[in-house]
Amino acid sequence: MSGLAVITGASSGIGREYARRIASQGTDLIAVGRRRERLDELAVEFPDVRVQTVVADLSTHEGIRNVIAAVGDQAVTLLVNNAGVAHYKAFTDLAEEQAAELVGVKVLAPTLLTRAIAPGMVERGSGQVVNVAGMIAFSGPASLEQVGLRRAVYASTLAYTLALSQTLHAELSPNGVAVQALLPGVVATEFHERQGMDLSAAPRMTAADVVTASLRGIELGETVTAPGVEQGELLDEVFAADLAAFGGQSPQLATRYRV
Repeated sequence: MSGLAVITGASSGIGREYARRIASQGTDLIAVGRRRERLDELAVEFPDVRVQTVVADLSTHEGIRNVIAAVGDQAVTLLVNNAGVAHYKAFTDLAEEQAAELVGVKVLAPTLLTRAIAPGMVERGSGQVVNVAGMIAFSGPASLEQVGLRRAVYASTLAYTLALSQTLHAELSPNGVAVQALLPGVVATEFHERQGMDLSAAPRMTAADVVTASLRGIELGETVTAPGVEQGELLDEVFAADLAAFGGQSPQLATRYRV
């Protein structure tokens, strides 16, 4: 593999594993993260590829602009929007700055980075975008008793990522650009520890397996890749139900709403 990959959240977890996997295949990197020392380790580990590091806080407009400026007019073949933050809290307890950080990192940053990079991919007729979300994107209908955690804003940002990936794939794929939503479950990374949560006793997938699933899902032409879902047809059923509801609308008021 050759080309140039832009990977956000590359200093740890899924992003770091993705960066290492792609670099080992001979692809140059633009590695984005908050911890410079972690990013610099990638450059030392892979001296045979070009590793451009960008220290940026993607919850801010300045951080997003810095990444876009670093990319410039370089021909990007792969964009992995992986940067994340959790802030699992009750909606009324979630501080304003935490809510803004969630939306900035998981909604605004992937949208604007993809908007900056996708036109070049379309022009060249090829490219791959991977948007890392999570199975929590499907948890909207769940009761609090079923999920156990209060995380309305976090879950909503992942649902946005899923919808963005599906609609964007439909829009860009005729131009040779594929988009994948990657939806892992609980993964053994530093992600939850940084939120003060100890999930060491919970069954967790490795970041390496998540990246393996993503790359294989790309080979299979999947728009949605759920590494831990054995029955792939479950996803098909969910999306078929979505389309059935979408197609079931009418300009007439539904009977149940008529007095």
